[in-house]
Amino acid sequence: MTGKQNFQREESFEANNLQGEGNYLILFNDDVHDFDFVIKSLVEICGHSNVQAEQCTYLVHYKGKCDVKKGNYLELKSMQEELVDRGLQAALQ
Repeated sequence: MTGKQNFQREESFEANNLQGEGNYLILFNDDVHDFDFVIKSLVEICGHSNVQAEQCTYLVHYKGKCDVKKGNYLELKSMQEELVDRGLQAALQ
């Protein structure tokens, strides 16, 4: 395979990854924030219902992390930045 073909495939993969719905926003556990703060943050930033945010918060607490949202990269990136701005540990996968 030529370098040009590799580049085209990488470009195509990147475009699909940015626009596709196969990305996850992961929230990690910390010993700093209480449940109410995390729940409120998930409701305000990710659009979760109170029940959904509570369930995610318990998963984060007991499992160490939870994928709190699935969607396109650009949408999730802004949510991740807002969570991080609040002092929470979040990443995209």
